[in-house]
Amino acid sequence: MKMKYWTGNGNSVYKTLGASNHTNAEREAHDFYATDPVAARWLLKLETFYPDIWECACGQGHLSREIEKAGYNVRSTDIIDRGFGMGGVDFLGIDNTSWHGDIITNPPYKFAREFVEKALSIVPCGAKVAMFLKLQFLEGKARRALFEIFPPRTVYVSSSRLLCAKNGDFTGLEGKGSAQAYAWFVWEKGFKGVPQIKWFN
Repeated sequence: MKMKYWTGNGNSVYKTLGASNHTNAEREAHDFYATDPVAARWLLKLETFYPDIWECACGQGHLSREIEKAGYNVRSTDIIDRGFGMGGVDFLGIDNTSWHGDIITNPPYKFAREFVEKALSIVPCGAKVAMFLKLQFLEGKARRALFEIFPPRTVYVSSSRLLCAKNGDFTGLEGKGSAQAYAWFVWEKGFKGVPQIKWFN
C-alpha cells in the first residue's frame, strides 16, 4: 500500500477540527491542545524508550519537559513557533529524513493518521512511536486499513479522563473532567502481532 502524506500549504496548516470536545468555532486555529503532563509521566511508567526521542508537535513543551526530566534526549519541534523547541518545522512536509530513535507526541488530530504513517516510515525497525490520541482513533475505515498494515503493539486506555487544554492554558481546568477519552497508542516498527489493550490511571 502506497502511503500518501499530507505535505501542507499556506491554507491548511492544522486549521481544522478533530481533537477534543470543542466546536469548530471554538477550536484553536492551529489545532493546538496541550497535553496534561501527567499523561507523559504515565507513559514513561508504562514503556521504556531509546535514549533519543523526537517530540514532533511539541507546542509549549508540556510532553517534552516531562520526557527530559526522565533523562531522555528530546528533539522538540513544531510547525508553529510557540516559544519552545524549534518552530517552523513541518513534520509531515519533511522529505528524505530519518530518525534513529523513538517518537512521542500528541499530534493535531486532523492529521493523526498521517503523523503515525510518517513517524513509522522514518524510524528504524524496533523503534517505538507513541501517540496520545482520542480513543475514537480506533474507529474509521481509513484507520482500520492503517491498523491492518501497522497494528499498534499496545493501546493504553486512560481510565480517568485526562485533559488537553486549548492554547496550552490549563487555568481553571484543575479538578475538571474531560468530555473525551484518551489513550496512548504505541507502535513498535516491525510488530505484526495482535494489539494488546491495557488500562492506566
